[in-house]
Amino acid sequence: MLLNEFLERSADSFPDKVALICQGKKSTYNEINQKADSFARSLSALGLQRQERVIIQLENSVECILALFGILKANGIFVILNPKIKPKKLAYIISDCQSRILVTDANHAQQLREIFQDGTCLQQIILTDMEKYTPWAGANEGINQYSFNDLLQTAPSKATSTRNIDIDLASLIYTSGSSGNPKGVMLTHLNMVTAANSITQYLDNRQDDIIIDTLPLSFDYGLYQVLMAFKLGATVVLEKGFIFPEQVIKTVVKERVTGWPIVPTIAAMLCRLKNLEKHDFSCLRYISSTGQVLPTNHIARLREVFPGVKIYSMYGLTECKRVSYLSPDQLDKRPGSVGKAIPNTEVYIVDEAGEIIQEAGKSGELVVRGSTVMRGYWGLPEETKRALRPGLYPGELVLYTGDLFKQDEEGYLYFLGRKDDIIKTSGHMVSPKEVENVLCEIDDVVEAAVIGIADDVLGSSVKAFVCLSAGSRLTEKEILDFCYKNMEDYAVPKSVVIRDSLPRTDSGKIQKRDLI
Repeated sequence: MLLNEFLERSADSFPDKVALICQGKKSTYNEINQKADSFARSLSALGLQRQERVIIQLENSVECILALFGILKANGIFVILNPKIKPKKLAYIISDCQSRILVTDANHAQQLREIFQDGTCLQQIILTDMEKYTPWAGANEGINQYSFNDLLQTAPSKATSTRNIDIDLASLIYTSGSSGNPKGVMLTHLNMVTAANSITQYLDNRQDDIIIDTLPLSFDYGLYQVLMAFKLGATVVLEKGFIFPEQVIKTVVKERVTGWPIVPTIAAMLCRLKNLEKHDFSCLRYISSTGQVLPTNHIARLREVFPGVKIYSMYGLTECKRVSYLSPDQLDKRPGSVGKAIPNTEVYIVDEAGEIIQEAGKSGELVVRGSTVMRGYWGLPEETKRALRPGLYPGELVLYTGDLFKQDEEGYLYFLGRKDDIIKTSGHMVSPKEVENVLCEIDDVVEAAVIGIADDVLGSSVKAFVCLSAGSRLTEKEILDFCYKNMEDYAVPKSVVIRDSLPRTDSGKIQKRDLI
């Protein structure tokens, strides 16, 4: 099965059902499918070849969704980038994946003048608001500009033919690279269809679900909300972000949302809000969280505000989408766990020698096997070899995640941190995640981030950064006193910095390197 068939099959089965609500506008499955078909025909007329990459640089919008499905229908590979991406990084990605076509808007097209100064492989720019676009000197030299809306209305009548098969690439998702340059995670139709099938299975997603998506579509967690909903014929309420929490909450209530995917950042913001209990969340069936491990105190607060709502704490990474989930009925029994492997995926933990660890409580690197595992990193064979290595059985490659885990006697997983994040202090190994979990047990601590800093005596020392709830008078001494009572002395932070906010990546994860 191909990814674009999610839309096509739902359009056949539920043509008049609302598929998408965006900025108050409702679009049916039939409308989206027909417009995506038109865009696909126009792309083919512009010369798009099979497996050619097309970059989408748009905010969450109807046009973004039409573009990605149109690209798939035209046998291409979609590359969705955060619209706020910096020109230097955008230029690198355009060159890296050799994209000739960019779909963007007039505002973000202005930054292209910096790219054109050094040359570019771009040949065609498709603008969703052509009427606002003002070309600059040299912009028309070798670069053709087209109106997105005109392409929809003037598309050739001849339908595009489906040539891709499920092992062909559907998307490149760019993540931060160890060298500082982004690296493109190659995901096939099979990878993405398998992940969607597995996740909708354990979340028990249904055709009558209404899922709110405040996460950027450039973030795979946000992207998959649309893919999974379209697979089932459900409805997506697409927001531009979680900038105005109260407005999003009103939308959740108004649209009778049943599923709400969040990240720990959003959970922290929700936990800070007052009077959440006054809202009617009776239609809400589940909340899911991934990106980073959801702190146990956030889970407790969410359960107070949303009684009866199932809360799924999950772990995943772009290279295989999702790895594990904790069943809601295990939240009390296994605080801090991210559960067991998702359906149709297998995981195990290995030591430094690559041997499988059977002993409960012993840490090692998590390994993932299954058809969700990426094809590799685009144009980076050496990095691909480090991540994808021979597995348990002849001919297979498995994903070495670079993340340290331990598991309990029943096989439930506990995330400890990145291998390269582990702090070596005074001869001991300290997991930043375990220290952060303790810090988040303090009533007024909303978020915490822990790093290691150079220390002439200890080798490295533990340093903590925390955000407190509004009006809190919690002091560094009180925080450290709590730590000494709840963890080994060597793991207690040597200093605690109280901040109003923590630096974040485009996907909302805490950017620890910017704390130094």
